[in-house]
Formats: sequence, structure tokens, C-alpha cells
Amino acid sequence: MFRTALRNVLAHKARLLMTVLAVMLGVAFVSGTLVFTDTFGNAYKNKSAKSFDHVSVAVLSGGSGEEEKKEKPQLTDSLLKKVGELPGAESALGSVSGFTALADKDGKLVGGEWGTTGANYYPGKDGKDPRYDFTGGAAPKSAGELALDSRTADRTGYKVGDTVRYSTDGPVRTAKVSGIFDTDEGSVVAGGSLVVFDNRTAFKELNKTQYDEIDVKAAAGTSESALEGAIEKVAPKDSSTTTGGELKSQQDDMIEEQTSSMSQVLLIFAGIALFVGIFIIANTFTMLVAQRTKELALMRAVGASRRQVTRSVLIEAFLVGVIAAVTGFALGIGVAVGLESLMNSAGASLPSGPLVIAPTTILVALLIGVVVTMLAAWLPGRRAARIPPVAAMNSVHATPTTRGLVVRNTIGSVIVALGALMLFMDDNYVKSGGAGVMLVGVIVLTPLLSRPFIAAAAPLLKPFGVTGKLSRLNSVRNPRRTASTASALMIGLTLITAMTVVATSMSTAINKMAAGSMKADYSVSMANFQPLTPEVREKLDKIPDVEATSPLRQAYGEADGGFTTISGVDPKTFGSLVGMDFTGGSAEGLKAGDVLVDDKLAKDQGLKAGDTFPLKFDDDSKTVKVRVSGVYEGNEMLSGVFAPTSVVDKHLTKVVDKQVLVKMKGGASDKAEDAIVKALGENPAITVQDKDAISNAVAGAINMMLNMLYGLLAMAVLIAVLGVINTLAMSVFERKHEIGMLRAIGLDRAKVKQMVRLEAVIISLFGAVLGIGLGLFMGWVAGGTISNSVSTYSMEVPLGRIVVFLGIAALVGVLAAMWPARSAAKLNPLMAIKSE
Repeated sequence: MFRTALRNVLAHKARLLMTVLAVMLGVAFVSGTLVFTDTFGNAYKNKSAKSFDHVSVAVLSGGSGEEEKKEKPQLTDSLLKKVGELPGAESALGSVSGFTALADKDGKLVGGEWGTTGANYYPGKDGKDPRYDFTGGAAPKSAGELALDSRTADRTGYKVGDTVRYSTDGPVRTAKVSGIFDTDEGSVVAGGSLVVFDNRTAFKELNKTQYDEIDVKAAAGTSESALEGAIEKVAPKDSSTTTGGELKSQQDDMIEEQTSSMSQVLLIFAGIALFVGIFIIANTFTMLVAQRTKELALMRAVGASRRQVTRSVLIEAFLVGVIAAVTGFALGIGVAVGLESLMNSAGASLPSGPLVIAPTTILVALLIGVVVTMLAAWLPGRRAARIPPVAAMNSVHATPTTRGLVVRNTIGSVIVALGALMLFMDDNYVKSGGAGVMLVGVIVLTPLLSRPFIAAAAPLLKPFGVTGKLSRLNSVRNPRRTASTASALMIGLTLITAMTVVATSMSTAINKMAAGSMKADYSVSMANFQPLTPEVREKLDKIPDVEATSPLRQAYGEADGGFTTISGVDPKTFGSLVGMDFTGGSAEGLKAGDVLVDDKLAKDQGLKAGDTFPLKFDDDSKTVKVRVSGVYEGNEMLSGVFAPTSVVDKHLTKVVDKQVLVKMKGGASDKAEDAIVKALGENPAITVQDKDAISNAVAGAINMMLNMLYGLLAMAVLIAVLGVINTLAMSVFERKHEIGMLRAIGLDRAKVKQMVRLEAVIISLFGAVLGIGLGLFMGWVAGGTISNSVSTYSMEVPLGRIVVFLGIAALVGVLAAMWPARSAAKLNPLMAIKSE
């Protein structure tokens, strides 16, 4: 049977080509993902590990953030000196870091909202800081000087001696570039920017009262554990210590987690591509079995058992799977290299390192290729074994029995009903499972759905005359084959449509929310959403065209026993800067002792306008009694308790603003925005946004994610295209005799090509209509869940994109038919008539 299977693979290699390509692309996606993430993770680990070369033991503060500022500093210069003089300690350095916005030569923020960091230069006994290797200039020595990492210098074009603009907490400052350095610091390796100040300036600029961390390097012959034990004896009680080895391990675990998450996302889409490929494999082997019915019958007649017939088909699938897996793995390595180059060209700055091809990656690629192919071929193999020898001898092409289709339709209906039921459950995981179940159900039902769809398309085919009629009849000749081919395209379009509906609806919801919640013309905030100094509002109030401003200062606490955010606002102007829908009371007349609460908090605590309730801030101060001035409908932009700044300021460690709302006399305009930007010194750390900019920032993130998903699903669509080509090519081969007869009675080559093309377009549009319809339904169900948390959400049907999807589907059909149509037109009529 093995020799028979090998002979059949070699005899039908052209017909198996598309199957090999489908499996190969799926395997390439999987192996490329694994090789890329392994290579990236290994390079990142190796690069980051170098940043711990000077760390044998790290001393960390017991508090964090505001807690550290309230308590007595622990990691001081005296502690640094003490641990550095311990026996077994070679050197010690203290480090601080924080957000530092650097402007490029055009005044734009370098490194993005979160990617630009400021740190200190702490010279050791030799005058050098082991974290930084200077390639030009020298380390900063005083205020007015700073150093840049080499990648940032290359991106911005800054050189030693240039004057740069930066900001850490609001005001813009200038400094000269004293030097350029290389570093293995993690944020820089990941593509961020690093600005280094001298130690004294760093403390002042980054608002530090103590070191974030003290790193001690062990002397030769001293172990990390021995040094840690000595440090613990002199370190403050609330501080903690950890060894350099533990820090490396933690870093490796974090990198492993990040690359694992990336790998999981990519593998999900690779799985979708392989799932689509199953339909092509099953279709191919079903058609091959049908075309070899007489051959299989003869094998049964000369003594082959059913198991042997099934085994011969599975051996063919095994050989095809091995070929596809090996070529797919080789292609996957190329995909990994190409993906790294693509991301670097896009500015990702991935760390370089050797290509990592793990043994498990090779094993997974081979297993996936072979197992997927054999599973998909198992059912066609069983069908081949069940055909009685005599019946097979009398029929070249066995057609599906009516009983088989009835059973299939019944099972499909039950699965669809179960999936629909799950979609309306409250649990989101059950809903996700229901979407998958329903998709499987529709796939099972596609043979049933194919006939009415193709019948409905008959009027559109009339202008094409006889070729239109022939293409329609050919499409419904074998419903299972048509359904299987269309299903491959349907899966990708279902996911694409559902995600497009949700993304479009979400963008609209954000626009509505921004328009309804914000009467102010601009929102001014730090680029990384850190606090602003009150000095920013003072500068804004001095602009002649500014009509009103209000800060938003954030605190936390308990309102009548329930946790809530407490925002401090200017009671005189706040009501004119936000659009609140009040269910009781109003923002007018808001004064000390009055607050505004959202409807959720009011409902939970049983509050209404005019009521008083205890409000406790999280600074452990006494509870204060406040009066509800108004109850408003909360949303994602406005929620919690709003109180006058005179109430909130008393409970803040440092008075800072989360953002400042600004209303201009003439409304939002380019001139008004320019006036704000100039008044704030063209500060790279500060973002000035109007309503459209706020909406566009969210919409931009949604569209970027959507485009990434389109790209990831493109592989599944490409495999579906191969399925259409495969089905048509094998169908042409199967209908050689019929096409020869048509040519003999006068159908010219152009008409034959048109017939095949129309058949391809019908199948593609059938899959597209099913996919879009199912995607719209799933988008509607997902929207019901989202609307529970986003009040302005309502389903929007992106008609423009749907028309584009249908157009692409039709184009896919035309392109997929090129080779099969050409093959059909080239058939010699006499030779075709003679064929069986």
C-alpha cells in the first residue's frame, strides 16, 4: 500500500500542489512565529543581562511613589557610602530615573509617550559609571548639561555641543549635549530614549528625595549571598535586598512572559490559517478519491480491505504533510528573518542576535504539517473505503447521498442553535465559545445554503448567456465541494467583518462621548499622563483669548463606605467646561463643602441632590461631611466625585494637576492652539488636544490594531484563495470530457474561460456573503456586551468597507480562476472527448 500511495502522490503531484502550498503557508506562519519570538527573546535577554554586570546585590526601598516622599528617605548617600565600604564590596552606585521629555529639532517628543526616560550619572572611584560607555564627548558634570544615548542621537541628529530642549514636570528647560553613550539599559534596548544628568541635577529634575536603587558589586572571591548578608545588617529595616542573579532571573521571566504573549497572539492567527487549510486538504482528497473511484474499486476487487484503502489515502496525506512541513519550516525561517527586518525598518530597533531554531520548533512544524494533513484526509479516506466495489465500477463520480446531506443539515442546525444560545449568555467566555460553535455550525450547513444563494444569483448571470447558466449549474453540481471551498473564505471574512463592526462602532462611541462630555475647547496634560505643575494653569490664564480654565486634581478615598476617585476642580468654571447630564441638582453654585457624584455611586449609596454623606480621603485624615450638589450620568470620561480644589488640595502630598481644561473666547482653532503651545514654551512633555484630537488618538489606536489584525488574517484569506484555485483546477480536470463536448458543439475558448471565471466568482461571493452576514451578527452580539460598559456605544454597519470586502471577494474569484480557466481553454476537444 505504501508503494501504491507513493505512486499516486507522484502521479497527482500537480493536483496536490495547492494542498502542499496551503499546509506550507500555515506551517511557515507557525514556525516563523516560534523562530522570531525565540530569537527576539534570546537577543533581548543577552542584551539586558549586560546591564546587570555591575550588580551583585541591589538595595531597594520598601515604599513606592508618594509613600517614599512621605516617609524618611532610606536610600541615601550615607547608606551608599556605608555599603560601598563593606568588606567584600568592590563598588557601589545609586540610581534614579523618571520621565523626561526630549524634543527633537522640530520640537516633537522623542521616543513616544512612554519611551523617553531620564537618569543619573553616578561616577565611581575611576570617575566612570559602568552603565554608560561614552563614544563621544564626556559625562554631564553640572546643571545645563546632559548626555544622550547613541540611538537617540542618531534618530534626532543631535551632536556633542548642541543645545536641546527638555521637560520633566511641565516647564521647558534647555541644556547642552555633553556626550553620547552606548548602553544596555532595558528601555533603550526596547527602542526608547535615555537622557542622563549629573547626580545632583537628576535628583532635582526628577523630583527625587532618595535613590530608587543602590547597586553593589562584589569584590573578587566574594559571593553574592555573602555580600547580601553583610548589606542586610546595615540596610534600613523597611528596605529590601536582592542579588544580581535574582534580578537577571526576574528580567528573563518578564521577557519570557512578553515574548510568550506575542507568540500566543500570532499562533492564534496561525491556527486560523491552518483551520482554513483543512478545508482545502479535505476538498482535494475528496476530489482525488472521486476521480480514482474505478482504481479504488479494482483494489477492493483484488483483495484490498477497507482498512487498506483508508490507509493508502492516509499514507498519501502523510507524504504530502511531510513535504509541506519541511518546505513550510524552511519558509518560516525566512519569515522570521523578514519580520525582524520589517520591524527594524519601522523603527522598532530590535536587539540583534543569532537566529534561534529550537528543536521543539522543528518538531512542532513537522507534527503540525503531518497531523493537520492526515486529519483532513481521514474522512475522504473513510468514504473511499465504504464504496462497494461493484457500485464503484459502475460510477465514475459518486455523488453525495440524500441521506448524508439530511444528516449533515440536521447536525448543522443543532450546532448553530447551540452556538446562538451560547452567544446570549452573560459570561463573556461562553459568548466567545458560542461564536466558534456557531461558525462551525454554519460551515456544516453551507451545502444547504449554497443552492438558494446560487439560485438568487441567476438574474445577475443572465447577461452572460449560456456561460452564465453553465457556471451556475456547475456551482451547484456538488454542494459539498462548493460549500467547502466557500467556507475557507467565509472564516476569514467573518472575523474581519466582526472586528471591523466593533472597531467602527467603538470609534463613533468615543467621538460621541468626547463631544458630549467636553465643552472645553482643549485639554492640556503631560504626554505620559504624569501630573502637571500648577504653573501650567497660571500660564494659560495669562493668554488673552482664554475665557475659562479649570484644573483636574486627582485623589482617592471612600464615599459613604464605597471606594471612589475624587477630582478637584475650580467650582466657578468647571460647569462651563464639561457637559454633564444631571439626573438631579446641577454644577451651578458649587462651593466648599459641595460635591458632584455620578449616578452609579449615588445608586449604590442611596444618595440624591441635597443629601450629605461622609467623604474620607486615603491620606488617613478625618472623615469630612459633604453635600451632594448634583448627581450626573457617569461615563468613561467623567466619573466619581468632583469637589472644589480647596477641599481636595488639603489631602494631596503635592498639589499637581492631572490635566487642565481650557475654553477659548473664539473656540478651537489653529491660531488658538498655537497660542497655547507658545505660552507653554513649545513644551515637548505637554500635549494639547481638542475634542477631535482626543477622539482621533483613540480612533488611531483602534485603526492601527484593526490593520494589524487584517494583516494577520491575510494568511487565512490567501490560503482560501488557493482553495478556490485548487477546486477549480481539479474540477476542470474532472470535467475534461464535458468541456471537450462543449468545445465540439461550438463553445469557443473565450467562453470556456468566462464559464470558469464566473464559477469562481460565484463561489467567492457565496463565501463572502456568508462571512459578512455572520460577521455582522457576531459584531451585533459583541456590541451588546460592550454597550453595558460604554454608554454611547451603538452598532454601526461600515457599508463602505463591506462593499470593499465584496469587491475583493469578486476579484479573488477572477484571479483564482486565471490558471484553471486557461487550462480549460487549452484542452484539445478531441482528446478531451476521448478521456473518461
